[in-house]
Amino acid sequence: MSALAEILANGSFWVAVLRIATPLILGTLGVLWCERAGVLNLGIEGIMVAGAFTGWLVVYLGAPLWFGVVVAAGTGATFGLLHALLTVGLALSQHVTGLGITLLATAASSYAYRVAFPKVNTPPTIVPFAPMEWLPLAIISQQTALTLLALLLVPFSWWLLMRTPAGLAVRMVGENPQAAEGQGVSVAAVRTGAIVAVSSASHSWPRITPTGTREMLPLTNSAAPANSSARQTACTLNS
Repeated sequence: MSALAEILANGSFWVAVLRIATPLILGTLGVLWCERAGVLNLGIEGIMVAGAFTGWLVVYLGAPLWFGVVVAAGTGATFGLLHALLTVGLALSQHVTGLGITLLATAASSYAYRVAFPKVNTPPTIVPFAPMEWLPLAIISQQTALTLLALLLVPFSWWLLMRTPAGLAVRMVGENPQAAEGQGVSVAAVRTGAIVAVSSASHSWPRITPTGTREMLPLTNSAAPANSSARQTACTLNS
């Protein structure tokens, strides 16, 4: 117990917890909005992989960090639109479609990595976002702007979902689509918009974090499976 208490009292532990939790917070918020709109999004893992890889790749090729975030968001929106077309437009199984998108996005990211880096002995790295040292809070000041944004999005998402007409429309579509149609709300439009928006804004922000450069896993290693998890396949890792 003393060892556990020592770990929990260590500020570095909570700094690492927040850093690692950032993409999970964003992904969870995205899934929350999809669920409230009445759509089960099992493609989150693959969308996170694809967004993290594309965002990291453009930064590695010389683009600014925030442009990498935009590219990652665009990748997420693309896969979100595909998910919406299949589940909302064609009314296909949400379970099968989500799992299919996860497999597609993960495999495509793995293949693209192997094509872009066919012979890699040392995992390539990028210079990440700088920590917000100007903040007076000890733990938060060691995080990046993306972590602060993720924390602020939690209460903002609650307010948007529970206190605005847009949030009411999303909840109505998810809980009683017939009543929503009766009120003149397009169920297909709301669900499609929710899936695309949250896939762009929440699922696919790359983990470009502080405390040194970050690296991609060496996917050219035959021991790395093609369907590794988001945190093992395309998200940037601690060096």
